[in-house]
Amino acid sequence: MSSLLEEIAAVLKEAQIAFREALDLKALENARVFYLGSKGRLTGLSRGVGSLPVEERPKAGQAANAAQAVAKKALDEAIAKLETAKTRSLGLDVTLPGRRRQVGRDHLISRTMSEICGVFEKLGFTVVEGPEVETDYYNFEALNFPADHPSRDMQESLFVGDKLLLRTHTSPVQIRSMEKLKPPVWIIAPGKTYRRDDDITHSPMFHQVEGLVVDKNVTMADLKGVLSAFATAFFSPKTAIRLRPSFFPFTEPSAEVDIACVLCGGSGCRLCKGSGWLELLGSGMVDPALYKFVGYDPQEVSGFAFGLGVDRAAMLKYGLANIRHLYEGDLRFLEQF
Repeated sequence: MSSLLEEIAAVLKEAQIAFREALDLKALENARVFYLGSKGRLTGLSRGVGSLPVEERPKAGQAANAAQAVAKKALDEAIAKLETAKTRSLGLDVTLPGRRRQVGRDHLISRTMSEICGVFEKLGFTVVEGPEVETDYYNFEALNFPADHPSRDMQESLFVGDKLLLRTHTSPVQIRSMEKLKPPVWIIAPGKTYRRDDDITHSPMFHQVEGLVVDKNVTMADLKGVLSAFATAFFSPKTAIRLRPSFFPFTEPSAEVDIACVLCGGSGCRLCKGSGWLELLGSGMVDPALYKFVGYDPQEVSGFAFGLGVDRAAMLKYGLANIRHLYEGDLRFLEQF
């Protein structure tokens, strides 16, 4: 038995040295198979205990089991050492605290547009979309903008070719929709629009949601009712609106729509310049001249339209001071919402 115990001790020592000096995980695996595999040296010696006399087996068995345990511990330590070295070679420090995975979210503009569309969909409107590169016909002519109309200059269009431009509003979608649909028409058209504006309240690229209703016996009262319902749903139940006379080539009569100041509630403050009101959108009854472009009979139907700037709505609802914050990609700002 003494010779078996001595051999077990010698093989264990060899195994410990082999595990410790292995240069990589592949060499370590080879050493493991050689000493601890099903046909390994230490495994074979453990099986040899069964050939000893019965009275010698317990002591020899304990020695063999202890050697197996020590060898496995040496193997585990060698594996950990090599894996740590490999990790460090990749420039990773496993002692650093973990980093929380960043969860994505909607941009404030996307979120605001979804909120606006959601309100109008509940009021019975259908969302439609159209091309961002438009023809002069749909962007101006079919909306009652004559070629020499000064409002064409006011919109400062960005032309990309002969009679082609980046749309200055989503109103062309209204014409395209009326060409395809017969009354009643209840649509909203969200999307990007482009003009040569750039200051703290305007951006060369901005977002609009425009609405159109064409049906029988539609009046200005219907327009005010829809916009009042939107304002109370989008801002707060106490939000009042007012209509001011204005001019748009495609509506007659036309009205600017103001909401009670979101900061002071209408009592007057710096934001509303003491007036108690903030401009929100433009609107009006559809000019009957537009119906000739789409084949509607102005004696049979009437309608209203409105256009809301999504960026401005976001600024008013969330108290933004500068529209540029929405486009700078600064996560410190965007993650607040």
